[in-house]
Amino acid sequence: MSLLSVENLEVSYGDFQAVRGASLELEAGQTIAIIGANGAGKSTLLNAIVGLNSQKRGTVRFDGQDITHLRTDRIARAGITMVPEGRRLFGTLTVEDNLMVGLAAERPGPWTIEAIYQLFPRLGELRSMVAGSLSGGQQQMVSIGRALMTNPRVLLCDEISLGLAPKVIGDIYRCFDAITASGVSVVLIEQNVVQACAASGYVYCMLEGRISLEGRPQDLTRAEITAAYFGTEVRT
Repeated sequence: MSLLSVENLEVSYGDFQAVRGASLELEAGQTIAIIGANGAGKSTLLNAIVGLNSQKRGTVRFDGQDITHLRTDRIARAGITMVPEGRRLFGTLTVEDNLMVGLAAERPGPWTIEAIYQLFPRLGELRSMVAGSLSGGQQQMVSIGRALMTNPRVLLCDEISLGLAPKVIGDIYRCFDAITASGVSVVLIEQNVVQACAASGYVYCMLEGRISLEGRPQDLTRAEITAAYFGTEVRT
């Protein structure tokens, strides 16, 4: 049985259907990536999983339980947390205050404030700084750390590399070995195909709200990924 299962999910904003019959599976200990161009429906899919969009059909199951229509706070307490696109920190609060927000989920586990500072030593140095004064990369570390403070079983990461320098992206992604080693399963939303394939064991590509391709990165050709990503024919 999959840890997280999405079956035939359809999500709408009014009359606009943003996700069309999407299905995916996440096993315990696995990292999967969802790739696709801007507007493909990736973020909408994650928002629906964590209960941020109520206009949906289909089924979302977590550890065998139907969570399709649970409130976001109950989903977080069950063990699914999202690192949102744009980080969405409390800019006037300190780094440490932002991290402590994750305690609201009231879940025990290995991710304490000390563990976050070990994962991101720079945050320990900046703990008293106002979050809004940090660089983009530092803010992303705070956002990831805040999510980990909920001690999730599943971590959903929405475009965590967006707008960051390549070196910063590399530094952040290197921390995912420690995150997954703690027992956290990960879903990555990425526009960067190379980064997504390198970081995950299974890839889903979305196009116009649908899953257009899926498979292990090593089994997918560049031509297949390009065609699924842009909606073009595979060139042989």
